Amino acid sequence: MNSAQTLGFSETTKLLIIHADDAGLSHSENMATIQALENGFVNSYSLMVPCPWFYEMVLFAKDNPQFDYGIHLTLTCEWENYKFGPVLPISEVPSLVDGNGHFYKNRKDLGKNATPEDVRKELHAQIGKALEFGLRPTHIDSHMYSVGADPAFFKIYKDLGRELNLPVLINEQLMQMVGINPEQHIEEGDFLIDRTYVGEFKYFETGKLGDFYNDILENLSSGINLILIHPAFDDREMKGVTVNHPNFGSEWRQIDLDFFTNEENRSKLQENNIELITWNDIKKWK
Repeated sequence: MNSAQTLGFSETTKLLIIHADDAGLSHSENMATIQALENGFVNSYSLMVPCPWFYEMVLFAKDNPQFDYGIHLTLTCEWENYKFGPVLPISEVPSLVDGNGHFYKNRKDLGKNATPEDVRKELHAQIGKALEFGLRPTHIDSHMYSVGADPAFFKIYKDLGRELNLPVLINEQLMQMVGINPEQHIEEGDFLIDRTYVGEFKYFETGKLGDFYNDILENLSSGINLILIHPAFDDREMKGVTVNHPNFGSEWRQIDLDFFTNEENRSKLQENNIELITWNDIKKWK
C-alpha cells in the first residue's frame, strides 16, 4: 500500500506537494516564495525560525492562512559570509555552534559536535518561537535534512511530530542521502512520503534544471510525491548570501521560481493527471 491509499485515494492516484524551502532566509527568498504561491503553482512552504527575515514571513503566513506552511527546523548554516545561529542563548546550547557562535556549515560537523540534549532544546525552542508568534504550522521538516546527522537527532525530530500531532517529513531517499538507514529508523506508524525530488548540481551546471523538473511532471508515479525547491531572485542580496556557493545559489533559485510560475508548466499537472495535495491534507488524515 502506498501513502496515497492510506489517505483514502486509489493506488493509481498521482499526488504531489510542490514545496518551497527556506522562507525567512532573506528578503529575496521571501518575496520569491510569495510570488510562487500567489502567481505560481507552489502549494506549500516552510519557515526558518533562526533567520533574520523570519518575521517578515510570519506576517505573510498569518495574513494568508490559505497557504500551507510548516517549520523548517534549522541546525546548519551552509553559507560562506551569511551566518546565523540558535534562537536560544549560546550558553544553553554550546555544542550547536562554532567558535563564532554560528551554526556549523554541514551535517558532518553538526553530527561530530552537537549533543542530543542541545538539539532537543533548540528544536523545541524554534517550534516554541513560531507558536508564540501565532503560527499554526501544518508540518515539520528540516533544513538540509540535518536532523539526519545522527540517529539520536532523527528520533528527536520524530518525537517532536508526535508531541505536536504534526506530520514530519520522512522519506527513504532523504534518509539515505544523509546516511540514516531507513530499515533501522522507520517505525510502525511513521507516515512516509513515497518519493522526494530535489535538484542536483549536475542538472544546474549543464543548464538542464528545468528539464529535470519537466521530466518529474511528465513521469510522476502514483502515491505521494514531493518536489523540494528554493525560490529566490538572482539579485544582489541573494548573490551576497550565496557567494561562492553555486549549488542552490541565487541563479539556481531564480530558475526554481521561473519554472514554477510558468503557466505552460502548470498545465502539465492537468495533462498528466496530477492532483496537488498539501501537508494540511495529510495532517487531517493523520
